[in-house]
Amino acid sequence: MVLMMITIMVGPSTNNAAEVFQSTVAKDGSGNYMKISDAVAAAPNYSKTRYTIKIKAGVYVEQVIVGKEKQNLAFIGDGADNTIISGDRSVNSGFTLQDTSTVDINGDYFIAMHITFNNSAGPLANQAVALRNNADYSAFYMCNFNGYQDTIYVDQGTQFFKNCNIYGSTDFIFGISAVVFQDCNIYVRNKINSEQVITAQGKEKTTEGLSGISFHRCHIQGAPDLDLKSGEKSFLGRPWRDSSTVVFMESTLESIIAPEGWELWEGVPPSPSIFYGEYNNKGAGASTNGRVEWAKPGESMTRLQAEQFTVRNLIKGSTWLPATKIPFDLDLAKP
Repeated sequence: MVLMMITIMVGPSTNNAAEVFQSTVAKDGSGNYMKISDAVAAAPNYSKTRYTIKIKAGVYVEQVIVGKEKQNLAFIGDGADNTIISGDRSVNSGFTLQDTSTVDINGDYFIAMHITFNNSAGPLANQAVALRNNADYSAFYMCNFNGYQDTIYVDQGTQFFKNCNIYGSTDFIFGISAVVFQDCNIYVRNKINSEQVITAQGKEKTTEGLSGISFHRCHIQGAPDLDLKSGEKSFLGRPWRDSSTVVFMESTLESIIAPEGWELWEGVPPSPSIFYGEYNNKGAGASTNGRVEWAKPGESMTRLQAEQFTVRNLIKGSTWLPATKIPFDLDLAKP
């Protein structure tokens, strides 16, 4: 769907006026810019009002960096299948983990809609980030994220993903932010000669406060190219640091998920402060009967515990998501 006008209320100061796009990026030269990076550079610094960049259909092969000073930016595409930002940087090709990111967001109150974020480095490239998001109060709606290892780096800040499709093989949703994925499709791809792992959450201490990855009403399934005959297992996550925190709530877990559910970082014993929770899930991979012993406490999550990881409580969504005009549900389903 092409959005020609968008009504958005901004973070620090809000208004109800309808906004046209402040700039347009088009590969055919019909817009203000042909590169997304040029449009970002021209955006005002530390803006208190929303600055909306329309990105027309096309494949934009560039690394896009949104600096911390570029606040209140919105990227609006022509549909995730039509507007694609792509790169192929990887650790194997000599870049640091952060510098592999195709898109690197640091400006608070960032929004993206109807765009694909792609890292095409491939299954043998090791770490290769499609999106690194370090923006507080940031949200993504109806976007695609394509990669293998480390597809989405939810680095820090408060984040929300709604109706998105996410593809990866190993640790492909990782970081230390407080983030909720709601109504998203999580597609597991083959990791060559290794097991597949969805998350690697990096909360280091229980005193760090709001930090955790929450999946609410998501669908965990194999990507079309997942070789189910390979015998390799797929896991919900592994602890990047000692207080790693991940929950799956009211979600569908297909049979690709191993009965053990979770696995450890190689050579690292489990910390007692890890919290891996599962609440009211369904599907062939949702049974917790065979889960690993060290993750048992979270497998018997109560509703009260699960409520700590909702949009309302984990990311305080009622205080900032209405301004984005992205749909959301604050709470679990009514009992």
